[in-house]
Amino acid sequence: MPAPQLVIFDCDGVLVDSEIVAARVEAQLLSAAGYDIAPEELAQQYSGLTFRDILLKIEKEAQMLFEASMIDRAEKMVDDRLKAEVRAIAGAGEAALSLTVPKCICSNSTRARIDSMLARTGLQQVFGDKIFSSRETPTMRPKPAPDVFLYAAEKMGADPAETFVIEDSVHGIQGARAAGMRVIGFTGASHTHPGHADLLTEAGAETVIHRWADFPGVIAALSEWSEKV
Repeated sequence: MPAPQLVIFDCDGVLVDSEIVAARVEAQLLSAAGYDIAPEELAQQYSGLTFRDILLKIEKEAQMLFEASMIDRAEKMVDDRLKAEVRAIAGAGEAALSLTVPKCICSNSTRARIDSMLARTGLQQVFGDKIFSSRETPTMRPKPAPDVFLYAAEKMGADPAETFVIEDSVHGIQGARAAGMRVIGFTGASHTHPGHADLLTEAGAETVIHRWADFPGVIAALSEWSEKV
C-alpha cells in the first residue's frame, strides 16, 4: 500500500474542537432532566454518538425515560453554541492540505452543522463538497455503523481496504474498522482524557497521534506497511 486511495477525517473532535462544547450543553439538559452527569464524563463515555443515541443508551442503563423534545432542544442549543464558540484544532487544515491523495469528511453531525463549523473555522475550502453526513446516507445509520464510511468510499471511488480514517472516538473507530478501513486515532481535542489513547488502540486504531504535526510522517509510515498477510 504505497499510498492510500482515500483519507477520511471525522469532523467533531478531529478537525474542530466541538465535542466539549456539545457535551456541556447536553450535560446541562440531562442534569436538568434528572440525570446528573458532568460534561467531561459525558464526552468520555459517549463521544462520537448522536444525542439521540446517547439518550437511548442512558435510558437503558439508568432505567429512566426522557422527553423526545430534548433531542430538538439539544440540536438547537448546540448549534447556537458552536456558531459562537467552535474553533479549529491547531494544525488540522495544514495536515489535510499536506495530502496528495483524495480526502473527505465523514461525520454523525448534520450537514448544516458541519458546513457551519467549517465556515467559522476556515476549513471549508480545504474539503470543498467532499463531506458526508451519516444522516444523508441511504440508510441514515450513524456511527458506529459503518454505513457512512462505505458510502463515502463508494462515492469517492476508493477501495475501503485502501482507505485511512482519522477518528477521536471508540464508536467512530468501530465503524471504520467494520467498514474494513485502517484507522489512526486522534487525541488532540479538549475532551481528551487520561486513558483516551489506550481506548482508541483497543478499539482498533493502529496508532494514535496527539498533534497534527505528526500526521504526515505517521500516514507515510503506515502506508508502507500493510495489514494484509
